[in-house]
Amino acid sequence: MTSLDILDQASTGSCCTPSATPALAPEEARRRASVFKALADPNRLRLLSIVKASGGGEACVCDLTEPLGLSQPTVSHHLKILVDAGLLHREKRGTWAYYSLVPGAIAGTAGLVESL
Repeated sequence: MTSLDILDQASTGSCCTPSATPALAPEEARRRASVFKALADPNRLRLLSIVKASGGGEACVCDLTEPLGLSQPTVSHHLKILVDAGLLHREKRGTWAYYSLVPGAIAGTAGLVESL
């Protein structure tokens, strides 16, 4: 580093050259954070595993309360968070809602950190 480089850094207040790599856009960061927040709860992880292991790849909300030992409103709240994060799909059939994994969502989640 030459004395001119030191003077240039002192005049700009910068100690290094900014990275040319673009930062994660704010909206993309919010989307990824919602997935991480959804996965940060043990009950939601259990819900994902139950739905994945269910026959036909889907589960009725009525079948998800007992395994978790939680009330139906609490389970529905957790399921809504998983749907909003793009991990589960919800289909209403009569009075019940059925949940299935969004194709590729689990595999895509693994790539969220790798692509930072």
